Amino acid sequence: MNYFIGEIQLFGFNFAPLGWAQCNGATLPISQNTALFSLLGTVYGGDSRSNFQLPNLAARAACSQGQGPGLTQRPIGSVFGEAGVTLLNSEMPSHTHPFTLWNQPNSSVRSNQPSANAYLVEPQQAAPFPPATPPPAVNALFSPSMIGATGQAQPHENRQPALAVNYCIAVAGSFFVFPTFS
Repeated sequence: MNYFIGEIQLFGFNFAPLGWAQCNGATLPISQNTALFSLLGTVYGGDSRSNFQLPNLAARAACSQGQGPGLTQRPIGSVFGEAGVTLLNSEMPSHTHPFTLWNQPNSSVRSNQPSANAYLVEPQQAAPFPPATPPPAVNALFSPSMIGATGQAQPHENRQPALAVNYCIAVAGSFFVFPTFS
């Protein structure tokens, strides 16, 4: 065995190897895992009389404890962040989505319905077609709600991209306690 009890490693398969357990918040009996309990205690949960919990890193990213320059304090075992966030209008930068209609001088091909090979907006000032000055007259009315607020207050995905790997913690192996100096 070349690993220590309580060591956490990433594995690229969907099960924990022999001597390891997945970091999924499972509750373990203290009586069968005394060495691991002596290292973790109830930092991740449990009643400290008969059971304790493993760290829960399922669908999460790991973060070290402490505080970096300009960052908030992260105590060991703390859970933070959101898997989904609903953005408010006040949180979005000011921007517009213009929709410009251009006059079709040939009345035989005019339409207020989308059709193949027909365009409702001019390409983004693509050469050799500079925008007309002044703009041509509009000859079709569209619904005012055609462009507007979207989203229906639904949250968007907020987790960072990650590989499909599993965090596992060693429940067997070498027991090591850092020495104390007096």
